[in-house]
Amino acid sequence: MSLSPASGIGRFYAKSAKIIRFVRLGCTNRPFYHIVVMERRKNQHQPVIEQVGSFDPLPNSYNERLVALNTERIRYWLGKGAHLSTPAAELLGIAGLLPIHPRTYMTAWRNRRAAAEAEASPEKAESTA
Repeated sequence: MSLSPASGIGRFYAKSAKIIRFVRLGCTNRPFYHIVVMERRKNQHQPVIEQVGSFDPLPNSYNERLVALNTERIRYWLGKGAHLSTPAAELLGIAGLLPIHPRTYMTAWRNRRAAAEAEASPEKAESTA
């Protein structure tokens, strides 16, 4: 006999929409994220189906942002029809698992433009003085 859909592990659970997303952990001003597979309708503080990676967004002493991905399980869940949140899609695109997300290109373009403006502004200040 199968469990009722209200129990969360019956037939409904097997067919419900899944999503790969970040779950924020860590302390105030020190975020740390687990990359997890969970039901799409649940919030990040409810139980997850599986953890498939982790992401530390703050640079360490070597100026690296650490990412650990279980690509085999991510491919499995994507093959099963799991959706991706936008931040997870961006990270997987940078990691080379998926095509690069358009937001990544826009962020890089904005950063290059800001760097060019910052480089040009001291030159303007020197020429007017």
